Amino acid sequence: MNRWLFLLFAALPLAAGAVVIRDDVDDARYRIEGSAFPALADMPGEGHGVLIDPRWVVTAAHAAPMEGMGATITINGSAYGVERVFLHPGYRSMPEALGREALATGNPSGIHAFLAASDDIALIRLATPVDGVRPVALYRGAAEVTQVVALIGKGATGNGAAGQLPGGPHRTSLRRAYNAVTGGNERYIWYRFDPPPHGLPLEGVLGSGDSGGPLVVNAHGTWQLVGLGSWITAVPEHALEAGFYGQMVHNVRVSRYVDWIEAVMRQDDDRLAPGKTGRANGPLGNGRP
Repeated sequence: MNRWLFLLFAALPLAAGAVVIRDDVDDARYRIEGSAFPALADMPGEGHGVLIDPRWVVTAAHAAPMEGMGATITINGSAYGVERVFLHPGYRSMPEALGREALATGNPSGIHAFLAASDDIALIRLATPVDGVRPVALYRGAAEVTQVVALIGKGATGNGAAGQLPGGPHRTSLRRAYNAVTGGNERYIWYRFDPPPHGLPLEGVLGSGDSGGPLVVNAHGTWQLVGLGSWITAVPEHALEAGFYGQMVHNVRVSRYVDWIEAVMRQDDDRLAPGKTGRANGPLGNGRP
């Protein structure tokens, strides 16, 4: 993703992240300490990922570190170098023409259609393993729809009545909100930002600035990773604004990518075994040093 697209994503409600809250609930109820979810990974600049193995982080492909960015990821307060980035082979960078069209017409439907057909997921191999942080397990079921899930992020915030704070920073306090998954397909699951009194007590959505943030479910006291914040569709009256009630957030459906995730990790571990060489390109993904 080039610099122009970063500016576009700052202007349009496309890249998901942050936590936008109910307008009738005190923000303090959403804020949490980092110790509540130490496996959260901060990408360079902005964006999140999740530690799923001592050497591996999963994130949205469009949030993964690029050439020219500082290749350091922060996990539980410590910095870790990036050894390689693996983009899913089905990921496509958005054409600049779609962004220009959306800005000119105020209609992002072309972008939505493009994003819906892209596999927005990437794996990052760290240069050194993470100690003292328990990786998050991958959700392997198919019953995400109707489940209540937690979403976690520290990007821009706001509330459903006024929308995301305009011009606000994309790195703020860590927040956790909840929502109910309302639908899904082969790539994404999604949920809606319902207004009071219909929303959950701590209802919220991801906004702009922290794509790749986790969507998790608590299964018998253990967090399982269900989704990764990817993109949103806004309500018609706020077509190019994020954070309003009625907004839908689309998250990478992790359960549909478990085989790819494990294949990449296994092949790369084999590559690094004594006496073996090679690169993880081709059907598993595009390897970047």
